[in-house]
Amino acid sequence: MAASSLVLVLLAVALGSLLLVWRARKRPRVRSACVVVLGDVGRSPRMQYHALSLAQRDFDVTLLGYSGSKPHGELLNNKRIHILHMPEINRIRVGPHIFQYGIKVVLQAVLLLYTLLLKTSPVVYILLQNPPGLPSIAVCWVVCCLRGSKLIIDWHNYGYTILGLTHGFAHPLVQLAKWYEKLCGRLSDLNLCVTNAMREDLAKNWNIRAVTVYDKPASFFTNTPLETQHQLFMKLGQTYSPFRASTEPLDPAFERSAFTELNPRNRKVTQLEGRPALLVSSTSWTEDEDFSILLKALERFEQWIIDGTNLPSLVCVITGKGPLKEHYGQIISQMCLKHVQICTPWLEAEDYPLLLGSADLGVCLHRSSSGLDLPMKVVDMFGCCLPVCAIHFQSLHELVKHEENGMVFMDSEELAAQLKMLFSEFSSPDNRLNQFRKNLKESKQLRWDESWERTVFPLFTHT
Repeated sequence: MAASSLVLVLLAVALGSLLLVWRARKRPRVRSACVVVLGDVGRSPRMQYHALSLAQRDFDVTLLGYSGSKPHGELLNNKRIHILHMPEINRIRVGPHIFQYGIKVVLQAVLLLYTLLLKTSPVVYILLQNPPGLPSIAVCWVVCCLRGSKLIIDWHNYGYTILGLTHGFAHPLVQLAKWYEKLCGRLSDLNLCVTNAMREDLAKNWNIRAVTVYDKPASFFTNTPLETQHQLFMKLGQTYSPFRASTEPLDPAFERSAFTELNPRNRKVTQLEGRPALLVSSTSWTEDEDFSILLKALERFEQWIIDGTNLPSLVCVITGKGPLKEHYGQIISQMCLKHVQICTPWLEAEDYPLLLGSADLGVCLHRSSSGLDLPMKVVDMFGCCLPVCAIHFQSLHELVKHEENGMVFMDSEELAAQLKMLFSEFSSPDNRLNQFRKNLKESKQLRWDESWERTVFPLFTHT
């Protein structure tokens, strides 16, 4: 009863806000945009990049979303970008599950509508991330109608497919979400998407025309100099033991991490002979990534070392936040590994590119819920010229070229075999990992800003 009363009050506030805004409409500033993420802004890199690209072209940008993780410093230091946080709505634990979900969506809609109408100035464009699109697509469309703004949806995936991982695709809630997403998705003035496969699917099945804007690495994703690697390893070693040196240097004046050593006299940093290999993966710890595949492969790798195979010891860093982190943390804590160390840190925004640029191999376990999106983590890894082993799914070929810039696997056995093959020549300068690195360097891939200038900016100037 109390929950119903609260919803009615909030609806009354929303309707009152609509009336006030309609009576006092102002013309939007000529170059202005509101980038909307119904999620943690700091964990939405593509939308951060959109905001930066707009600001660098003299747009006044409001970036609206939830607080949580710290956004990149470049974003925080840009005077044209105003980050506006709204409180996150948690599910009210009253009644059946579908009722709880419905109440949450209504509260999110009212809060988003209130924030957009009363806490932001009118803008020319609202650029919305989808998913999550329920209820943000409908709310942003209403605001655009009231203020004369244009709605641009950036399709990262289909929200209903993510919901389907939990409830099953035949569930009425999932079917309702699909109907809503298909209906409201057509209300936009312009659509962007992340793959050609998604563009074709949107056109064929939903009658939505979109422009493919591939994720590209930002300029700060690059090779990390050895001196900076050492500083990062020493910093992480203060909290995470796998980064600490396992032996003391012969000269006590030297500074040593698990991977590097600093000579204080000439300030020269060198890699340790016989150092462990550094494997990196990043995740949101959600249902579309099965980390048991990686953990089983690491156990097999450990057994090969015990059996006498010439392989380096391994440090595996899995970075990220998410609902399944605690679950996998318990599994990792029960693993008895001597030659493989695993840690699961959450890195500062500035440290994550440095770690990728310091690693020997990346692993991606993202298995798209729709089969139509691409993992941005691989894009970032490629920006650092870091080879990747990635699990296969429908659209992966648009990014990972097997045995050219990385390798594609189907299961834990295949991943384990790839790790064995790639690290068996670890000490050789002509190993397969270095060949992949060379291929990535020679590919001269576009950076985000160059790609955005070519594909997205013309859309803003002609819509």
